[in-house]
This record gives sequence, C-alpha cells and structure tokens, in this order.
Amino acid sequence: MASDASRRLARLTVDLNALRTNWRIFADLAGDGEAAAVVKADAYGCGAHEVATALAHEGARTFFVATLAEGLDLRATLGDAHAIYVLNGPSTADVGAFGPARLFPVLNSLDQIGLWKAAGAPVAAGLHIDTGMNRLGLNIAEAGAARDALARIDVPLVMSHLACASAPEHPLNQRQRERFAEAAQLFPGARKSLAATAGALGGADFRFGLLRPGIGLYGDNGLDTPAPTLAVVATLDAPILQVRDIPAGATVGYGASFATPHQMRTATIALGYADGYLRAASGRGYGVLAGARCPVLGRVSMDLITLDVTAAGGAAEVGARVEMLGPNVPLRDVAAASGTASYEVLTNLTRVSRRYGGAVA
Repeated sequence: MASDASRRLARLTVDLNALRTNWRIFADLAGDGEAAAVVKADAYGCGAHEVATALAHEGARTFFVATLAEGLDLRATLGDAHAIYVLNGPSTADVGAFGPARLFPVLNSLDQIGLWKAAGAPVAAGLHIDTGMNRLGLNIAEAGAARDALARIDVPLVMSHLACASAPEHPLNQRQRERFAEAAQLFPGARKSLAATAGALGGADFRFGLLRPGIGLYGDNGLDTPAPTLAVVATLDAPILQVRDIPAGATVGYGASFATPHQMRTATIALGYADGYLRAASGRGYGVLAGARCPVLGRVSMDLITLDVTAAGGAAEVGARVEMLGPNVPLRDVAAASGTASYEVLTNLTRVSRRYGGAVA
C-alpha cells in the first residue's frame, strides 16, 4: 500500500505494455533490419532501468545513450548480452572506461578517432557522419580520412541524424539521405543508421538497416504532420490539496495575473515547476478530472498549480488526483501549452514518484 507521503506527491505512471507496443511498431518498420532503443536522459524521464529491461525482454538488442555515465548504468542493468552505443563518444578523461564495460563509443571527429586509436581501440566503435545537422559528426570531406584511420578498427555502425525529419517534405531530408548513402559506401561492412523516430515514420527511403527510435517509444511520433498514433506511455497526475469557491473578481496566484470573471470553484494541486511541469504553461495548460477539462489559472508556481474545477462537480475533493498528462491530456497539448517540444516535457519531470504498469520482464 502506498504511504501517505507518496499519495501526496505528483506521480508518473509508465505503461510498459504501451512501451513494448511502440517498439514493435518500429521493429516492424525495420523489416529485415533492426530497431534499436534510445534510452538516454533516463529513458526520456521514464526510467532507464525499467524501460531498458522491458525492451530487452521484448527483443531489443541495441541501445543508445548520450554519456558514458548513462552507458555504465545501462550495462549494469542489461548485463553483457546487448550492444550499447554512447553518442557523445570518448574524451581524454574517460576513454579508458569504455573497454572494460564493453561500451561502444560513437566517434564524432578525427580527434576522437585519434584518441580511440591511441587507447588501443579495445572494443568496436560507431562512426557519426554529419550530413547537414552541423552539430556532432565528421563532415563529409573527412569521411575518406576517417575510413583510412579506422582501417584496422572494428566499425559495426555508421550513422547520421536528420535535422528536419519532423517535416518529411523538407528538402534537406533528401539531401542528407543522399550524402549519407554516398559517405556510408566507404564502410561497406558497417550497418547504416539515419532514421530516428520521425525519419523512420517519414518514409522507407530513410530507414536503412538500423532504426533509432527515441521519443516514439514514449508516445510521440515526432512529426509535424498527421501520422500513425502511438500508444500513450506516460501519465502524470497530482493530488488536490485544497478546494475553494472564489467569488467573481478575485485573483489567483503570484502577480495576480488571473482574475475570476465569475464565481468559480478552484483546486490547488501538488505539482509545480520544481516537479518539472513547466512554468511556461501558466494560464495555458489544463488537467482533466472526472472527464472535465480544468484549465490552469494564473501562474504555475514551484510546488503548486491552481485549476478551475467548476466543471468537475463533486469529483473535486481533497485527495482526488488530476491527470496533467496522459490519455486525456496528450503530450503534444502539454508541449504546446508550454511552448516547447514533447521531449522537454518528459525529460523535465523530476520530483515525482514513479510507478510502472505492465511487468518489467
């Protein structure tokens, strides 16, 4: 039974069955290739240990993280049977840690290649070629030098990353695909990976051999255009701490930024920007209680949000939990209210209790 303390916290429920369903969608898209799983940033805020364990049992064999620390934690979770790539690659300070943990660095520059060779290249490494993002990766002109430098090193993966995958018709997507296909020919023995979530859903031409779904595993298709709906993985709810009836003309919250236009029943819930619900959603977000949409009134504060629960009737009582993200409050809606992307909404959730639906194994 949950303690009284945990009942008074905002709570993130992660549906592992929905997570598996989403991964299988990408596994099907991969056809004869493979769908990996991107579990960086604590599996986009959903818990890397539980998420990776569930996906490994579902059949995922390859995982991506951003940092060495994430890779070490994931290796402890998964054991030795799965490939783990570290996207940021090695540095002088940590290059010696990859081999003992059997973590595959993704080499992003000629300098990193030199560092990896000097360290003895104790395990295989991936290679990132920048085809138009202008962020990480070797530029196209360096691809030949990279091939020569890596001639005696096991390179099982060559990858790039689409800058505009969310807009499938953007002309940069095709230019990046062509650049990647040409550069990847220099590494005939390596698997090829260009598509993350949106690229995989955006068209077969971008899929190559290995898909790298990230946000798609957690319920967002990553596209700006209509696309297949993915299963809802994350549900955030928070308990009501106080209910009150406020007369017309009263103000709510810091700065008195909202004044009631008429008498209104309000509820204050145990959720705020310290929990990761963004302050930018002040006056724009909403929750759902008993099927009723309950707008955020005034400013989101550090620990509290006040909602208009008039439409929820008798369901609005102390202890009742209001859904602030989930099946009735889509991730895209929360992101739009906050002026940000779904990625930030999920990865920002910190001071919340976490529970899991569906068996981990």
